[in-house]
Parts: sequence; C-alpha cells; structure tokens
Amino acid sequence: MYPQKTVVVTGATSGIGLATAIELAKKRYRVCLLSRDKERGYEALRKVQEESGNKALEMWIVDLGDLQSIREFAARFTATHKTIDVLINNAGVISLKRQETKDGFEWQMGVNHLGHFLLTNLLLDLLLKSEQGRIINVSSGGYSWGNFYEQDPHLKKGYTVFKGYGQSKLANILFTKELAKRLKDTAVTVNTLHPGAVATSLGVNRQTGFGKGVYKLLTPFFKTPNEGAATSIYLATSPEVKDSSGEYFINCKVAKLSKRAKDERLAEKLWEWSKAQVGE
Repeated sequence: MYPQKTVVVTGATSGIGLATAIELAKKRYRVCLLSRDKERGYEALRKVQEESGNKALEMWIVDLGDLQSIREFAARFTATHKTIDVLINNAGVISLKRQETKDGFEWQMGVNHLGHFLLTNLLLDLLLKSEQGRIINVSSGGYSWGNFYEQDPHLKKGYTVFKGYGQSKLANILFTKELAKRLKDTAVTVNTLHPGAVATSLGVNRQTGFGKGVYKLLTPFFKTPNEGAATSIYLATSPEVKDSSGEYFINCKVAKLSKRAKDERLAEKLWEWSKAQVGE
C-alpha cells in the first residue's frame, strides 16, 4: 500500500528531474510529474513506473513559461488534491541568445524564477495542509556571477547567457530566503541547492540539436543525473533537515552563500517585483 505522501516535481521528463522522480517513486511517494510536452511527459511516466514498480504516479501538463498555463494547472490540481508534502522546483532552461516567454519575460528569468514563483504561491495552501511540507528550489553555483538587474530585469539591452542564467539562479536563492522568512511560523520549510555540474541536455536546443557536440564532449567530466539528484532526494526525505529552512545545500550539506545572495533587502525587492510581474 502506498503512503499518502505526495511530491510534485517540475521538469521531470529528463535529467535530474527524471532521476529525482524515479528515486522518490522507489521510496513509495505518490509522484506527480510536471511536463510542458505531453508525449515526453507520458514517456517519462512510463520510465518512472518501469524502474520503480510504483503505480501511484501522475503526469500533468504545464508550461512554466506561460502564466495562464500555470494558473490552469494549479486550479485543476488543487481541485483534485488535498495536500502536497513536497514541491521540487527543478525545471530549468539556459539560452545562448535572448528569448522571451509567452508573457514577454526574458526566458531564463521567466521559466527558472517567475514560473516557479507563481506555481509555488498557487500551491502553497496544499503544502500548508501537509503535516510537514517541504519546498525545494534547484538553483546552481552559477548564482555567484548573477545580479538582480533592477533597471532592466528582462535584459532587453546587453543580454548575455551568463547575465540571464546567473540572474535567474540568484533569484532562486533570494526567493528561497524570503519565502522561508514568510513561512517561519508554519510547518512548511523551503531550501535551495546546487546539484553540481550534471550531464543533462539543459543547453541543447531540441529543435536544431545545437549544443549536442559540446554536451557529448563534456559528459565524462560531469556528475550523472542520479548523482545530481542526490541532494534533492535528501532534502525531500531526510529527517535530518526536518527543521531546516532558508538554507543552501551542496552535496547534502549546508554551504556558504555570497553576500549578495544573503541580502534581505534585495530578497524583499525581488519578491515585490516578482509579485507584480505575475499579477499575484
């Protein structure tokens, strides 16, 4: 018999997200996989079931680059589920050239941060109904070169992949810090992590195949997706971090952050800006 614990994983069709879903399914969680592509979503669902033997699985379509899609998903999900025990905001994108989401956001900031910001806030009531809800935001060591470009957050001028990705990953951490503060007197915790340099197809364009050569060249030097998922699994399941909140983890241990990533004023400012952007 499967337990009632429910975990929601974004970006669950490949890489770290898929590895995370498989491991949690093996631990007999009810795993809800979120995917923006129906075909890839059901393919991932079959793989999770095949490798875990767990049939308590769900696949939901949601595009984190589309606010309407997020709202529609959240409405359907909250209508059919009583609680969420773990929310793993794992999905991430990276782009060498500037792109925009459906709502006109710079793509990396839009998907990596704003999409997850809205999703988390819309699902928060279900997490608060859990005995001990956990929110896990997958960031990156790339946050260290990031900044919050307050005058041009969507990088309409002087875009580079480093500025865009770094800003979005710093945003993941600042969001974690501010949310932890707001959830201080609740049973919900929120933590963030750097999974390490992981061999995933994050930077590969699925339409053109651009980036595949570099991906194959560097793969032997990277962690496997399973190794990259280890800290997410730890934060989702370990009793050791039951009371931990607002922390940044590397290899299942609390790690130090830069001064900017601990800036409470900046975290508050990002929260208010994000709230205005998504209309919440």
